[in-house]
Amino acid sequence: MVLEMKIIKQELEFEECLKQRLEFICDFSKVTPIFVNGSIRKLEKTNLTYIEPHRVIINNITFLVFNYSNDVYISNLTKKIKLSELEEYFKNI
Repeated sequence: MVLEMKIIKQELEFEECLKQRLEFICDFSKVTPIFVNGSIRKLEKTNLTYIEPHRVIINNITFLVFNYSNDVYISNLTKKIKLSELEEYFKNI
């Protein structure tokens, strides 16, 4: 017996306020961001859901952000900084 699980993917849009804040910080720091929308992935006929964070790629470093959050994750979900500390982080890399 083979069970086939269908994954349903729904793209998430950046919260406009979050995107504007990130663009402002990047402009002020003189770096160019690449924005990649996150998504919600659901396994059909289950209650399992995974929220893929938005990605912001700056100087070949991937930052992960979630809508309605003030945290920025660096490369993965183990290291985070506050959005307000992002400009200082750019100065130190």
